[in-house]
Amino acid sequence: MFTHTHALQFEAKPDGPDPDLARKMQEILGGQWGEMTVATQYLLQGWNCRLPGKYKDMLLAIGTEELAHVEMIVTCIDRLLDHMPLKPDAADRSKEAAAGYGQHNPQHPLANGGGASYMDSMGNPWTGAYVTASGNLYADFAYNASAEMQGRLQVARLWNMTDDPGVKDLLRFLLTRDHMHQQQWLAAMEELKADGLDGIPVPEAFPLEEELPEFAYTFIDASDGPDAAAGRWASGPALDGTDNVLRAAPIAAHADAPILPPGDPRLYGTPPAPMTGLLQKAKDALK
Repeated sequence: MFTHTHALQFEAKPDGPDPDLARKMQEILGGQWGEMTVATQYLLQGWNCRLPGKYKDMLLAIGTEELAHVEMIVTCIDRLLDHMPLKPDAADRSKEAAAGYGQHNPQHPLANGGGASYMDSMGNPWTGAYVTASGNLYADFAYNASAEMQGRLQVARLWNMTDDPGVKDLLRFLLTRDHMHQQQWLAAMEELKADGLDGIPVPEAFPLEEELPEFAYTFIDASDGPDAAAGRWASGPALDGTDNVLRAAPIAAHADAPILPPGDPRLYGTPPAPMTGLLQKAKDALK
């Protein structure tokens, strides 16, 4: 069950119209790493979570907060589109709006009546394909941390694209919350490990004895760059809690070159196979 409060979580009031900036802000609304993605992702993870308690509650709490961020960004975009000129020589255009006219998104006036929509800065519609909810909390939390990092990166770049004090106030808030949320997901991953629920490798519950030990701890160097194996990923204790040690080895073949049998002649592959005899064998195989 949801309720809505008309008051915003934080102010979203630019000092003046700017249709070009409105278009740019669409990226942090409806882009792959925008607020629509994280809001629906965290909520879906929470609704799907089969483990009652703190993890489910936390997911639903942050997902609902992210919906508040969606509302703030939509509000800011709407205000940036106030008094947007509808043609280059419009008499009512302000200096700020005129400066951004050539870079505005025509969908803002044409499809949305001067408002925001669930699309990115290039007009591509937001899609649920951006959302990940695997059912494995450790894997999802790691992905969520990356989402917050990518999102904060884009907001930080947007920060350098505007001098509007009101917009910068909103961006400052979003940057701050993304900072906190990065810590939140990393802390949640540590908590999962401390609670004995999951860890590296994901899924931890899959039996290690089913793996191939000669490949589980080996960095395969398939590059002619001299430093590919010069990091922690190729030496030192394994990170999965076992007594194994990471090492490096050059890439090598472990199987013969494949030789495929002739294809079904009814599919007319290349090279063509003689029909006599082979067709009868194919027919016999289907009996």
